[in-house]
Amino acid sequence: MGSTPYREVNFGKSLFVPSVQELARQPITNIPPRYIRADDDGPIAVFDGASTPSVPVIDLQILLHEDPMNSELEKLHSACKEWGFFQIVNHGVSAFLLEKFKTEIGDFFKLPYEEKKKLWQQPDNHEGFGQLFVVSEEQKLDWSDIETLEAYSLEAENLAMTILTQMAKALGMKTEEMTQLFNDGGVQSMRMNYYPPCPEPDIAIGFTPHSDADALTILYQLNDTDGLQIRKDGKWVPVKPLENAFVVNIGDIMEIVSNGVYKSIEHRAIVNSAKERLSVATFYSSKLDSDLGPASSLISHKNPPVFRRMPLELYFKEFFARKLKGKSYLDFMKIENAGSDSF
Repeated sequence: MGSTPYREVNFGKSLFVPSVQELARQPITNIPPRYIRADDDGPIAVFDGASTPSVPVIDLQILLHEDPMNSELEKLHSACKEWGFFQIVNHGVSAFLLEKFKTEIGDFFKLPYEEKKKLWQQPDNHEGFGQLFVVSEEQKLDWSDIETLEAYSLEAENLAMTILTQMAKALGMKTEEMTQLFNDGGVQSMRMNYYPPCPEPDIAIGFTPHSDADALTILYQLNDTDGLQIRKDGKWVPVKPLENAFVVNIGDIMEIVSNGVYKSIEHRAIVNSAKERLSVATFYSSKLDSDLGPASSLISHKNPPVFRRMPLELYFKEFFARKLKGKSYLDFMKIENAGSDSF
């Protein structure tokens, strides 16, 4: 982030798989076997009807206003502890910029296949058009295509740092410690997701259930197709993004930095048979040359560290070398599981 010179980072590779967008253009009624999910990957109960809980909504302008009661700050703190997800409105990113961004991404996915192939992943690097976390030829695949970019707009970067600073305040963490972790050298990446219509949506998945490896993810959904769901109290809660809002979620790094106070939550993308879904996820992480562990200003004799420390670059390389599986990698980072490799 910030003004730090660009540094190319390679966190690993992902095996080549065909484009799902091109597959969906064919007149098929049954999806190939590698996209059919086994029972253990299948859906669990989904909240529905009037009883469906809603992801908290945070108003950034109210949050930044000096409120003696700190009600919006407490709302943010609660959302990060209890949900790990929230939507943010009045964020200051112009609607004009978002519409222009939306159009450009839509145009990219409309490019001819031969043009998109020029941006395909290379054998030794997972960045580019394709899929992530494909580590074996037998592995089940997601019904989606992705494109990883190198940068994000300054507007979104500033928004991320603003949110992180407010989180530090809510946690009682030293603000300068949060700034030192993320500003001028933090890792920033972006992923564009395209989920085409699927002829058998009940036995496929758009994105495998997982928690994010980063500190903070900002999601911008480009159309009104439902798909994002988060695991809450043993059930899946659908998230319907508000117009011109961002969906923000806590990643594993922030759960570690907060020493377990804030929670990264499993989420997934489902697909449907009628409509495509497009979204853009921007990921923010601490500096690559830093050590990852609980913030020192939050640790005391009464509050010992829950997670081990390790170099951030090693953390990422090990994360991307493995198949996605819920929060298994974060569990491995817990001190109580030191020496275990069961994930």
